Amino acid sequence: MATTASSRAAQGAGSPAGSAVSLAASTTPGERSPFARTAELLAPWQPGQPLIPLSLGEPQHPPPDFVGEILSRHINEFRRYPMARGIEPFRQAAADWLSRRFVLPRALDPETEILVLNGSREGLFYAAIAAARYVTPRKGAPAILMPNPFYPAYGAGARAANCETVLLPATRAGGFLPDLDSLDEATLARTVAIYLASPANPQGAVASRDYFSRLIALARRYGFLVFADECYSEIYTRSAPGSALECAGDDFANVVAFQSLSKRSNLPGLRVGFVAGDRNFLAAFHELRNVAAPQVPVPLQHVAVAAYGDETHVEENRRLYRLKFDLADEILGHRYGYARPAGGFCIWLDVSACGGDEAATVKLYRQAGVRVIPGSYLSRPQADGLNPGAGYIRLALVADTETTAEALHRLVKTLG
Repeated sequence: MATTASSRAAQGAGSPAGSAVSLAASTTPGERSPFARTAELLAPWQPGQPLIPLSLGEPQHPPPDFVGEILSRHINEFRRYPMARGIEPFRQAAADWLSRRFVLPRALDPETEILVLNGSREGLFYAAIAAARYVTPRKGAPAILMPNPFYPAYGAGARAANCETVLLPATRAGGFLPDLDSLDEATLARTVAIYLASPANPQGAVASRDYFSRLIALARRYGFLVFADECYSEIYTRSAPGSALECAGDDFANVVAFQSLSKRSNLPGLRVGFVAGDRNFLAAFHELRNVAAPQVPVPLQHVAVAAYGDETHVEENRRLYRLKFDLADEILGHRYGYARPAGGFCIWLDVSACGGDEAATVKLYRQAGVRVIPGSYLSRPQADGLNPGAGYIRLALVADTETTAEALHRLVKTLG
């Protein structure tokens, strides 16, 4: 394990942050699913009360009313092999939605600057492989940067691309975003791409325009790509998060943003999203996906056209999440370092005073029947052995308001 970039991020609550760490793809430990690890942790016990699962970020609000009718109307199109780039109406709908939702330098070209995806996860994975082939030769061992904690698909993509993973601690002291000032010249010169989720999973932090602009400037100076994971952009209770595309200039060079209908439209099982931005990279990305990636069925794309053309169901979705965060404000107060996140539907709680994240997870399951996920399972140890997620638990507020309130009351009663 070799340190490749020093971090000046101060110690986060319950989880001191070390310097950024580089992990060789062939020797990276702990690459198992955090959900599988949680299941094993809890396997010896039974829930002490009727189970309330808050560990999986799977939206449970009703899907839009129009889904069934559109699928029925286009049922015969399941007989067609879809084009990898997506049907023209879908790409146009995605481009139109981006122009309405964000203040872009210009409208994106649906022919060259948008590709359909099987949800954002598939795209985030394959993008690393495409990037490793696309960028100019790196000065040193190729590396992919990502926040720590991070979405597991980032690490899987880096490994598949035979790139080293450079972990950037995202702690409370730094607003739960990586410290860009911590990146040294040698690390930047060998960077292939950086993943950044805004709103962040699990902490809900949102990158500012200044943050995006600084990151994009580094990407252009050193010739790497910015992979902006924006799948939570439509879940917020205050101001709407921005997009990296807003700060990418007229050519969107070095920047691609990933979107999904899973969270926005409560359609995690539809598996439809898109990637938009740098046309030169997307051309190379399309070549890879055209031979390697799963294609998106045409009827599902027609559902997505309607979903991106309708905001009523999205506004109702946000209203329901807002109610649940109101409950969290009331029930949790300032316990466990709770603060209402800027975006997303997760809560990141510091339980270091409750025996740590694994102990708190087990206690909540055994005594309260509430299943959460240990923060240390969503991140990896830094060079100094410290894990930025240790001492935290993540709760996904995806259940209905009554169930959410019950779960939060049980949590406070159990953890104190």
